[in-house]
Amino acid sequence: MRLLDSYILPRIAQWFMVVFIGITVTFLIPRLSPINPVDEILARMTAFQTMDPEAFKTMRETTLALYGLDKTLIEQYVAYWQRLMVGDLGPSFGNFPRPVTEIIAAALPWTIGLLVTTTIISWTAGVLLGSLAGYFHSRRWAQVFERLVVVVYPVPYLIIAFVLILIFVAELKWFPLMGGSRGDAALTWEYISTLLYFGFMPALSVVIGATAFRFIMAKSLTTTEIASDYVQYAELAAVPRRKIILFYVARNTMLPQVTDLALSLGLIFEGALITEVLFTYPGVGFVLYNAIYNGDYNVIMGITLLSIIGVATAALLIDLLYPIFDPRVRLR
Repeated sequence: MRLLDSYILPRIAQWFMVVFIGITVTFLIPRLSPINPVDEILARMTAFQTMDPEAFKTMRETTLALYGLDKTLIEQYVAYWQRLMVGDLGPSFGNFPRPVTEIIAAALPWTIGLLVTTTIISWTAGVLLGSLAGYFHSRRWAQVFERLVVVVYPVPYLIIAFVLILIFVAELKWFPLMGGSRGDAALTWEYISTLLYFGFMPALSVVIGATAFRFIMAKSLTTTEIASDYVQYAELAAVPRRKIILFYVARNTMLPQVTDLALSLGLIFEGALITEVLFTYPGVGFVLYNAIYNGDYNVIMGITLLSIIGVATAALLIDLLYPIFDPRVRLR
Protein backbone atom coordinates (compact mmCIF):
# COMPACT_ATOMS: atom_id res chain seq x y z
CA MET A 1 0.00 0.00 0.00
CA ARG A 2 2.89 2.33 0.79
CA LEU A 3 4.39 1.61 -2.63
CA LEU A 4 1.10 2.53 -4.31
CA ASP A 5 0.59 5.77 -2.36
CA SER A 6 4.13 7.11 -2.34
CA TYR A 7 5.54 5.86 -5.64
CA ILE A 8 3.01 4.71 -8.23
CA LEU A 9 0.11 7.15 -7.77
CA PRO A 10 2.27 10.34 -7.81
CA ARG A 11 3.82 9.24 -11.10
CA ILE A 12 0.45 8.45 -12.64
CA ALA A 13 -0.79 11.87 -11.50
CA GLN A 14 2.30 13.44 -13.07
CA TRP A 15 1.50 11.61 -16.32
CA PHE A 16 -2.02 13.07 -16.38
CA MET A 17 -0.65 16.54 -15.67
CA VAL A 18 1.93 16.34 -18.48
CA VAL A 19 -0.66 15.06 -20.97
CA PHE A 20 -3.20 17.71 -19.91
CA ILE A 21 -0.72 20.58 -20.26
CA GLY A 22 0.61 19.20 -23.55
CA ILE A 23 -2.88 18.88 -25.04
CA THR A 24 -3.80 22.38 -23.87
CA VAL A 25 -0.67 23.92 -25.39
CA THR A 26 -1.29 22.00 -28.62
CA PHE A 27 -4.79 23.47 -28.73
CA LEU A 28 -3.66 27.04 -28.05
CA ILE A 29 -0.64 27.41 -30.34
CA PRO A 30 -2.43 27.22 -33.73
CA ARG A 31 -5.30 29.37 -32.47
CA LEU A 32 -2.95 32.08 -31.22
CA SER A 33 -1.03 32.01 -34.49
CA PRO A 34 -1.59 34.99 -36.80
CA ILE A 35 -2.15 32.53 -39.68
CA ASN A 36 -5.76 31.37 -40.02
CA PRO A 37 -6.02 27.91 -41.63
CA VAL A 38 -9.40 28.72 -43.15
CA ASP A 39 -8.00 31.82 -44.84
CA GLU A 40 -5.12 29.70 -46.15
CA ILE A 41 -7.55 27.19 -47.66
CA LEU A 42 -9.70 29.89 -49.26
CA ALA A 43 -6.61 31.67 -50.59
CA ARG A 44 -5.53 28.49 -52.40
CA MET A 45 -9.04 27.94 -53.72
CA THR A 46 -9.33 31.45 -55.13
CA ALA A 47 -5.72 31.87 -56.28
CA PHE A 48 -6.55 31.39 -59.97
CA GLN A 49 -10.11 32.66 -60.07
CA THR A 50 -12.12 35.69 -59.00
CA MET A 51 -15.06 35.44 -56.63
CA ASP A 52 -17.81 37.79 -55.62
CA PRO A 53 -16.93 39.39 -52.25
CA GLU A 54 -20.30 38.43 -50.75
CA ALA A 55 -19.93 34.83 -51.91
CA PHE A 56 -16.39 34.74 -50.50
CA LYS A 57 -17.61 36.09 -47.17
CA THR A 58 -20.39 33.50 -47.03
CA MET A 59 -17.95 30.71 -47.88
CA ARG A 60 -15.56 31.88 -45.18
CA GLU A 61 -18.29 31.98 -42.54
CA THR A 62 -19.53 28.55 -43.57
CA THR A 63 -16.02 27.07 -43.44
CA LEU A 64 -15.35 28.60 -40.02
CA ALA A 65 -18.61 27.12 -38.72
CA LEU A 66 -17.76 23.76 -40.28
CA TYR A 67 -14.51 23.52 -38.31
CA GLY A 68 -15.99 25.08 -35.16
CA LEU A 69 -13.76 28.16 -35.39
CA ASP A 70 -16.67 30.60 -35.25
CA LYS A 71 -17.07 30.05 -31.49
CA THR A 72 -15.23 31.65 -28.59
CA LEU A 73 -11.90 30.22 -27.48
CA ILE A 74 -13.46 28.67 -24.34
CA GLU A 75 -16.24 27.04 -26.36
CA GLN A 76 -13.69 25.66 -28.82
CA TYR A 77 -11.60 24.30 -25.92
CA VAL A 78 -14.56 22.51 -24.34
CA ALA A 79 -15.62 21.07 -27.70
CA TYR A 80 -12.01 20.03 -28.33
CA TRP A 81 -11.90 17.95 -25.14
CA GLN A 82 -15.32 16.47 -25.88
CA ARG A 83 -14.08 15.24 -29.25
CA LEU A 84 -10.86 13.88 -27.77
CA MET A 85 -12.80 11.83 -25.23
CA VAL A 86 -14.41 9.90 -28.10
CA GLY A 87 -11.25 9.77 -30.20
CA ASP A 88 -12.36 12.38 -32.74
CA LEU A 89 -9.59 14.66 -34.00
CA GLY A 90 -11.84 16.35 -36.54
CA PRO A 91 -11.64 16.41 -40.35
CA SER A 92 -8.50 17.13 -42.29
CA PHE A 93 -8.20 20.62 -43.78
CA GLY A 94 -6.28 19.36 -46.78
CA ASN A 95 -8.21 16.12 -47.38
CA PHE A 96 -11.72 17.16 -46.36
CA PRO A 97 -13.88 15.40 -45.25
CA ARG A 98 -11.49 12.54 -44.41
CA PRO A 99 -11.05 12.25 -40.60
CA VAL A 100 -7.62 12.92 -39.12
CA THR A 101 -7.77 9.65 -37.17
CA GLU A 102 -8.17 7.73 -40.43
CA ILE A 103 -5.17 9.48 -42.01
CA ILE A 104 -2.93 8.83 -39.01
CA ALA A 105 -4.17 5.24 -38.61
CA ALA A 106 -3.23 4.50 -42.23
CA ALA A 107 0.33 5.85 -41.76
CA LEU A 108 1.04 4.67 -38.22
CA PRO A 109 1.72 0.96 -38.98
CA TRP A 110 4.41 1.97 -41.50
CA THR A 111 6.20 4.15 -38.96
CA ILE A 112 5.85 1.62 -36.14
CA GLY A 113 7.22 -1.15 -38.35
CA LEU A 114 10.18 0.98 -39.42
CA LEU A 115 11.13 2.73 -36.19
CA VAL A 116 10.46 -0.07 -33.70
CA THR A 117 12.64 -2.41 -35.75
CA THR A 118 15.45 0.10 -36.29
CA THR A 119 15.36 1.28 -32.67
CA ILE A 120 15.68 -2.24 -31.28
CA ILE A 121 18.40 -3.20 -33.76
CA SER A 122 20.46 -0.04 -33.22
CA TRP A 123 20.02 -0.14 -29.43
CA THR A 124 21.04 -3.80 -29.18
CA ALA A 125 24.00 -3.44 -31.54
CA GLY A 126 25.18 -0.15 -30.02
CA VAL A 127 24.95 -1.33 -26.41
CA LEU A 128 26.55 -4.70 -27.11
CA LEU A 129 29.43 -3.40 -29.25
CA GLY A 130 29.98 -0.34 -27.07
CA SER A 131 30.10 -2.36 -23.86
CA LEU A 132 32.53 -4.89 -25.32
CA ALA A 133 34.69 -2.17 -26.86
CA GLY A 134 34.76 -0.32 -23.54
CA TYR A 135 35.78 -3.38 -21.56
CA PHE A 136 38.30 -4.67 -24.11
CA HIS A 137 39.48 -1.18 -24.99
CA SER A 138 43.04 -2.30 -25.70
CA ARG A 139 42.02 -4.85 -28.33
CA ARG A 140 42.63 -4.01 -31.97
CA TRP A 141 39.04 -4.64 -33.09
CA ALA A 142 37.73 -2.31 -30.35
CA GLN A 143 40.01 0.49 -31.52
CA VAL A 144 38.94 -0.05 -35.15
CA PHE A 145 35.26 0.11 -34.16
CA GLU A 146 35.84 3.27 -32.14
CA ARG A 147 37.64 5.04 -34.99
CA LEU A 148 34.89 4.05 -37.42
CA VAL A 149 32.16 5.36 -35.10
CA VAL A 150 34.06 8.59 -34.44
CA VAL A 151 34.10 9.18 -38.20
CA VAL A 152 30.43 8.28 -38.77
CA TYR A 153 28.77 9.87 -35.73
CA PRO A 154 29.42 13.59 -36.51
CA VAL A 155 28.20 13.22 -40.11
CA PRO A 156 24.72 14.78 -40.49
CA TYR A 157 21.94 12.32 -41.19
CA LEU A 158 21.14 13.91 -44.55
CA ILE A 159 24.68 13.23 -45.77
CA ILE A 160 24.50 9.58 -44.68
CA ALA A 161 21.14 9.14 -46.39
CA PHE A 162 22.30 10.80 -49.62
CA VAL A 163 25.46 8.67 -49.72
CA LEU A 164 23.36 5.51 -49.33
CA ILE A 165 21.01 6.71 -52.08
CA LEU A 166 23.91 7.43 -54.41
CA ILE A 167 25.51 4.03 -53.80
CA PHE A 168 22.58 1.62 -53.54
CA VAL A 169 19.95 3.43 -55.62
CA ALA A 170 21.69 5.54 -58.24
CA GLU A 171 24.79 3.44 -58.92
CA LEU A 172 24.05 -0.17 -57.99
CA LYS A 173 20.26 0.15 -58.45
CA TRP A 174 19.66 -2.51 -55.83
CA PHE A 175 16.83 -0.73 -54.01
CA PRO A 176 14.01 1.70 -54.91
CA LEU A 177 14.04 5.34 -53.87
CA MET A 178 10.40 5.63 -52.91
CA GLY A 179 7.43 3.62 -51.69
CA GLY A 180 6.64 1.23 -48.85
CA SER A 181 5.52 -1.98 -50.53
CA ARG A 182 4.14 -3.47 -53.69
CA GLY A 183 0.74 -5.12 -54.04
CA ASP A 184 -2.15 -5.57 -51.62
CA ALA A 185 -1.44 -6.15 -47.92
CA ALA A 186 -1.47 -9.85 -47.03
CA LEU A 187 0.36 -12.28 -44.77
CA THR A 188 2.28 -13.81 -47.64
CA TRP A 189 6.00 -13.99 -48.31
CA GLU A 190 5.53 -12.10 -51.59
CA TYR A 191 4.09 -9.09 -49.77
CA ILE A 192 6.44 -9.30 -46.75
CA SER A 193 9.45 -9.49 -49.07
CA THR A 194 8.35 -6.25 -50.74
CA LEU A 195 8.08 -4.61 -47.30
CA LEU A 196 11.66 -5.62 -46.56
CA TYR A 197 12.79 -4.54 -50.02
CA PHE A 198 11.28 -1.06 -49.83
CA GLY A 199 12.08 -0.56 -46.14
CA PHE A 200 15.74 -1.62 -46.22
CA MET A 201 17.19 1.73 -47.31
CA PRO A 202 15.31 3.96 -44.83
CA ALA A 203 15.97 1.41 -42.08
CA LEU A 204 19.69 1.23 -42.84
CA SER A 205 20.03 5.01 -42.87
CA VAL A 206 18.44 5.24 -39.41
CA VAL A 207 20.36 2.29 -37.93
CA ILE A 208 23.80 3.65 -38.89
CA GLY A 209 23.47 6.95 -37.01
CA ALA A 210 21.54 5.52 -34.05
CA THR A 211 24.02 2.66 -33.56
CA ALA A 212 26.94 5.09 -33.59
CA PHE A 213 25.32 7.25 -30.90
CA ARG A 214 24.53 4.28 -28.65
CA PHE A 215 27.99 2.81 -29.19
CA ILE A 216 29.59 6.01 -27.89
CA MET A 217 27.23 6.18 -24.92
CA ALA A 218 27.72 2.51 -23.97
CA LYS A 219 31.50 2.71 -24.32
CA SER A 220 31.67 5.85 -22.19
CA LEU A 221 29.55 4.28 -19.44
CA THR A 222 31.55 1.06 -19.56
CA THR A 223 34.89 2.89 -19.40
CA THR A 224 33.72 4.65 -16.24
CA GLU A 225 32.38 1.43 -14.75
CA ILE A 226 35.50 -0.70 -15.24
CA ALA A 227 37.48 1.81 -13.20
CA SER A 228 35.22 1.22 -10.16
CA ASP A 229 36.48 -0.61 -7.10
CA TYR A 230 34.12 -3.58 -7.32
CA VAL A 231 35.08 -4.34 -10.93
CA GLN A 232 38.77 -4.09 -10.06
CA TYR A 233 38.24 -6.36 -7.09
CA ALA A 234 36.30 -8.88 -9.20
CA GLU A 235 39.16 -9.03 -11.70
CA LEU A 236 41.72 -9.50 -8.92
CA ALA A 237 39.52 -12.28 -7.50
CA ALA A 238 39.65 -14.05 -10.88
CA VAL A 239 35.92 -13.80 -11.45
CA PRO A 240 35.14 -15.01 -15.01
CA ARG A 241 35.16 -12.14 -17.47
CA ARG A 242 31.76 -13.11 -18.85
CA LYS A 243 30.29 -12.71 -15.37
CA ILE A 244 32.07 -9.39 -14.84
CA ILE A 245 30.76 -8.01 -18.13
CA LEU A 246 27.17 -9.19 -17.60
CA PHE A 247 26.61 -8.71 -13.87
CA TYR A 248 29.12 -6.04 -12.86
CA VAL A 249 29.54 -3.78 -15.89
CA ALA A 250 26.51 -4.16 -18.18
CA ARG A 251 23.97 -4.28 -15.37
CA ASN A 252 25.28 -1.09 -13.76
CA THR A 253 25.38 0.80 -17.07
CA MET A 254 21.95 -0.33 -18.15
CA LEU A 255 19.81 2.29 -16.42
CA PRO A 256 20.50 5.30 -18.72
CA GLN A 257 20.45 3.00 -21.75
CA VAL A 258 17.03 1.58 -20.84
CA THR A 259 15.85 5.17 -20.44
CA ASP A 260 17.15 5.96 -23.93
CA LEU A 261 15.39 2.89 -25.38
CA ALA A 262 12.04 3.70 -23.76
CA LEU A 263 12.09 7.37 -24.80
CA SER A 264 13.11 6.41 -28.35
CA LEU A 265 10.16 4.03 -28.57
CA GLY A 266 7.89 6.76 -27.21
CA LEU A 267 9.01 9.12 -29.97
CA ILE A 268 8.01 6.81 -32.82
CA PHE A 269 4.53 8.34 -32.89
CA GLU A 270 5.89 11.56 -34.41
CA GLY A 271 7.54 9.59 -37.19
CA ALA A 272 10.97 9.90 -38.78
CA LEU A 273 10.21 13.03 -40.80
CA ILE A 274 13.49 13.45 -42.70
CA THR A 275 13.81 9.72 -43.40
CA GLU A 276 10.26 9.30 -44.63
CA VAL A 277 10.40 12.42 -46.80
CA LEU A 278 13.74 11.48 -48.38
CA PHE A 279 12.60 7.95 -49.22
CA THR A 280 8.92 8.89 -49.77
CA TYR A 281 8.06 6.31 -47.13
CA PRO A 282 4.30 6.42 -46.31
CA GLY A 283 4.66 6.88 -42.56
CA VAL A 284 3.59 9.45 -40.00
CA GLY A 285 6.61 11.67 -40.74
CA PHE A 286 5.65 11.92 -44.39
CA VAL A 287 2.06 12.74 -43.42
CA LEU A 288 3.32 15.40 -41.00
CA TYR A 289 5.49 16.96 -43.71
CA ASN A 290 2.53 17.22 -46.10
CA ALA A 291 0.35 18.60 -43.32
CA ILE A 292 2.90 21.33 -42.53
CA TYR A 293 3.29 22.16 -46.22
CA ASN A 294 -0.48 22.38 -46.74
CA GLY A 295 -1.28 24.09 -43.44
CA ASP A 296 -3.39 21.11 -42.28
CA TYR A 297 -3.52 22.06 -38.59
CA ASN A 298 -5.81 19.24 -37.50
CA VAL A 299 -3.38 16.61 -38.78
CA ILE A 300 -0.42 18.43 -37.20
CA MET A 301 -2.25 18.60 -33.89
CA GLY A 302 -3.24 14.94 -34.06
CA ILE A 303 0.35 13.77 -34.62
CA THR A 304 1.60 16.14 -31.92
CA LEU A 305 -0.92 14.69 -29.45
CA LEU A 306 0.23 11.15 -30.24
CA SER A 307 3.84 12.21 -29.66
CA ILE A 308 3.02 13.86 -26.33
CA ILE A 309 1.12 10.82 -25.08
CA GLY A 310 3.81 8.45 -26.36
CA VAL A 311 6.70 10.27 -24.65
CA ALA A 312 4.74 10.78 -21.41
CA THR A 313 3.76 7.11 -21.32
CA ALA A 314 7.35 6.04 -21.99
CA ALA A 315 8.57 8.25 -19.13
CA LEU A 316 5.88 6.76 -16.83
CA LEU A 317 6.91 3.21 -17.69
CA ILE A 318 10.56 4.09 -17.06
CA ASP A 319 9.71 5.40 -13.59
CA LEU A 320 7.67 2.31 -12.76
CA LEU A 321 10.35 -0.08 -14.04
CA TYR A 322 13.38 1.65 -12.49
CA PRO A 323 13.22 -0.43 -9.27
CA ILE A 324 13.57 -3.60 -11.36
CA PHE A 325 16.80 -2.45 -13.00
CA ASP A 326 18.30 -0.51 -10.12
CA PRO A 327 17.84 -1.75 -6.52
CA ARG A 328 19.10 1.62 -5.25
CA VAL A 329 15.73 3.23 -6.05
CA ARG A 330 13.63 0.48 -4.52
CA LEU A 331 11.48 1.48 -1.56
CA ARG A 332 12.31 -0.19 1.70
